[in-house]
Amino acid sequence: IIGWWQHVPYWPAMLTSALGGVLGVMLSVPLRRALVVDSDLPYPEGHAGAEILRVGMAGDEGARENREGLATIVLGAAAGAGFGVLTAVQLAAGEIAKSFRFLGGATSFGGTLSLGVLGIGHLIGLASGLAMLLGAVIARFALLPWLSHGVAGPIDEVAAAVFSHQVRFVGAGAIGVAALWSLVRISGSIAKGLRGISAAARVRKAGGVLDITERDMPGSVVAIVSLALMVPIAVMLWQFDLGGALPTGKLVAVAGAIVFIIVIGSLTAIVAGYMAGLIGSSNSPISGIGILSVVCAALLVAALGGGSVAPEARAPLIAFALFVSSFVFGIAIVANDNLQDLKTGQLVGSTPWKQQVALIIGVVLGSLVLPPVLELLNVRFGFAGAPGAGPNALAAPQSSLFAGIAQGVLGGTLRWDLVGIGAAIGVAIIVLDEVSGVFKKMRLPPMAVAMGIYLPVTIIVPTVLGTMIGHVWDKMAERSPNPEYGKRLGVLLATGLVVGDSLLGLVYAGAVGALGDPAKLAVVGPGFARAAEWIGLAVFVALAISTYLRTKRRAFAEG
Repeated sequence: IIGWWQHVPYWPAMLTSALGGVLGVMLSVPLRRALVVDSDLPYPEGHAGAEILRVGMAGDEGARENREGLATIVLGAAAGAGFGVLTAVQLAAGEIAKSFRFLGGATSFGGTLSLGVLGIGHLIGLASGLAMLLGAVIARFALLPWLSHGVAGPIDEVAAAVFSHQVRFVGAGAIGVAALWSLVRISGSIAKGLRGISAAARVRKAGGVLDITERDMPGSVVAIVSLALMVPIAVMLWQFDLGGALPTGKLVAVAGAIVFIIVIGSLTAIVAGYMAGLIGSSNSPISGIGILSVVCAALLVAALGGGSVAPEARAPLIAFALFVSSFVFGIAIVANDNLQDLKTGQLVGSTPWKQQVALIIGVVLGSLVLPPVLELLNVRFGFAGAPGAGPNALAAPQSSLFAGIAQGVLGGTLRWDLVGIGAAIGVAIIVLDEVSGVFKKMRLPPMAVAMGIYLPVTIIVPTVLGTMIGHVWDKMAERSPNPEYGKRLGVLLATGLVVGDSLLGLVYAGAVGALGDPAKLAVVGPGFARAAEWIGLAVFVALAISTYLRTKRRAFAEG
C-alpha cells in the first residue's frame, strides 16, 4: 500500500509469517499456565471446542446427555449456517446500521445479524458484555458526535471516516493503558507460570513423572528455539534496503529492531492472549494492538534517525517500521488463537506439548500458502490505496490504517492528542473498576471497555445481546433440578451457532474467491436491499428465539 512492494514476494512474506508465528507459539507456552490454567478468563471459542469434543466422549451413563448435546449442537449449527446462506444470496441483510445526526455531529448505530457472534456473546459473560456496551456508548454518543461536529459531507461517509481515522485512535490509547494495567494485574500469574515451567523441568531432571496435562514444551526448548529464531530475523532485517537513511547505521538499526521484537512481541503476546480469553479470538481487536505496535516501531525508527526524518528519506524508514512490526503481528495473532486451543486442551485433558508442536506445524503450513493467496488477490483485485489500484480494489482498511500511522509518526502528522484522550479515558475506566471492586459491585473489565470504544458497534451489539441471553439462561438453569446440565446445553447451543456461522463463512469465502465477485451469489437485485433488512431482522430474531426455546425444552423438561 505504501508502494514499497509492487508484488507480494514469496520468501520474505512466508518467512516473516512463519518466524513471527512460531515465536507466538513459543511465547504462548509460559502463558498457558498464567492465562489458561490459573485464570478465570472465559475463552469462549476454547470452551466451545471443548464442548464439541466432550459430546462424543460420554460413556453409557452419559448416553442421554450425549444424544441431547449432539442434537443441540446440530440445531445451532443448522441455524447459524442456514441464516448465513440467506445473507450470502442477499435474501437477508447481514447487517443493519444507520447513521444519523446527534449533538451537532454524526454517529451511527446498528448490529451485525450473525448468530455466531450472538453465540460468542453467550459464552463470554455479562460483565464483559456490559463493559463493551459502555465503551460503545462512549464511542458512538460522545466521541463520534464531538469529533465529527461541523464536518461536511454525506452523513454515512462522515461517521465512517471519523470513526476509522479518529475514534479508533482514542480506542487504541484506551487499549494501551488498559493493556498496561492488565499486565500489572496478571504479572503474578505470569511469574507463577514461569515458576511452574521451572518446577516441571526439575521434576523431569529428577526422573519424576508429570501428569500428561502438565507436560508443556520444556522451558529450555522454548528458550533455545526463541533465540535461534532471532538469527534468521536478524538476517532478514540486515538485508532490508534502508538506502543509507539512518545516520546510526544498519547494525544499530537491526540490533534495536531485535530488542523491539523481543520486548514488544512478548508484551503483545500477553495482551493478545488476555483479550482472546476475555471476549474471544473472533472479536479480539488485534488491530488495536497493531496500532500501538506500529506507533512504537515508527518511534524507534525516528529515534534512530535522530528524531527528524527528511521527506525524501521517509519511504525506506516507513517500510522498515512496518517490516519490524510484521513480526510482532505474527506473535500477537498466533498467541491470540493458540491460547484458545490450549484452553480447549486443558478442559478435555490433553497433553500440552503435543498441542504446541501441532500449533508450530500449523503456523508453518499456513505460512507456506499465505503469500500466493495474497499475490492472487493483489493481481486479481489489488488493494485500495496502493499505487495502480483499480476501481474493484479490496479495501484492506486495517492495512491502510497501519500505513497511515507509520507515515504520520515519521511525518509528524499523527494525532497524538487523540491517543492521549484515549489514555485518559483508560485511566478513568480503571479507577471506576477499582472503586466498583471496593464496594463489591459488578466489575467492568477496563480492557473490555476499551475494546468497546475501538471495535465497530455492529459487532458489539449482537455480542452484548448474547451476553444478556447467556446470563438469563444461566439464571434459569440455576433454578432447575439439574443446573449443570441446563447450563451445558446452553453452551452447546451457543457453540453450534458459532460453528455453523464459521463453516458457512469458509464456504462463502471460497465461493467468492472462485467467482471473483460476491454480487454473483445474489439471487435478487440491489433494489431488494430494504426488504432484505426487514427479512434479515425477522429471520434472525425468529431463529434465535426458536433455537433457544427448543433447547430450553430439552434442558429443563426432565431437569
